[in-house]
Amino acid sequence: MNPSFTAAVGYATTPQQERRAEPAGELHVHWARHDEDVKAAQRLRFEVFAQEGGAELAADGARLGLDIDEFDAHCEHLIVSRAESGDSPSEVVGTYRVLLPDAARRVGRYYTEGEFDISRLDGLRPGLAELGRSCIAAPWRTGGVILLLWSHLIRFLHDNGVQQAIGCASVPMPDGGANAASLWRDLQQHLAAPERRVVPRIPLPVDLLPHADSAQWPPLVKGYIKCGSEVLGPPAWDADFGTADLPMMLDLSRLNPAYRKRFLGS
Repeated sequence: MNPSFTAAVGYATTPQQERRAEPAGELHVHWARHDEDVKAAQRLRFEVFAQEGGAELAADGARLGLDIDEFDAHCEHLIVSRAESGDSPSEVVGTYRVLLPDAARRVGRYYTEGEFDISRLDGLRPGLAELGRSCIAAPWRTGGVILLLWSHLIRFLHDNGVQQAIGCASVPMPDGGANAASLWRDLQQHLAAPERRVVPRIPLPVDLLPHADSAQWPPLVKGYIKCGSEVLGPPAWDADFGTADLPMMLDLSRLNPAYRKRFLGS
């Protein structure tokens, strides 16, 4: 269901992509100000999730080449775009969305609740945000866009008085789930305390899956752990996206000091 918390990126990054330089062009970051901004983000999401990843998206939006769901109208959308350069027009190369606590109350639930029972987090709801639907265009998955997204997201959460944010980190499963099962094994040391654990509605059968010798960590998972985030429980199976989704929580009070200084200046 949710390719978020990639989603920065839930899709796989190959060694070739990690070594490849990003395309030239000045990058700009802004929060969506009107419908056309949101549509540009939804168009990139469609290209990455459906055309590249094969996800089954809502038909109404898919006919328009957009990834749309009921939460979009209630979210703030962060956009990274490449400025027009020479013969290359401006293009959106990265996006993330944030559901703030007040907006979550208006909607009546978090997207994450479609995949997990989060009732143990009920006491946090008044200040709990949700991050999701993040993606980056293929040529830009070498780190710079991810850092831009993260720096603006953390500043935005801080400025809006948000202490915790939840979301799902998606792990692709072209190998039948071996990497996802191995990654779950590696993440045991980063598990939240029992009182913060959530329960997948459709658990990924990690005990029945083969395990890789060493797990390949998606950039998003790696980024959250480096920031000091917790894993809230075992992964869920997302049939629409064909991914294993890990429930994550970013707590700004536990932000890695180096990242706090980098993103917040204190």
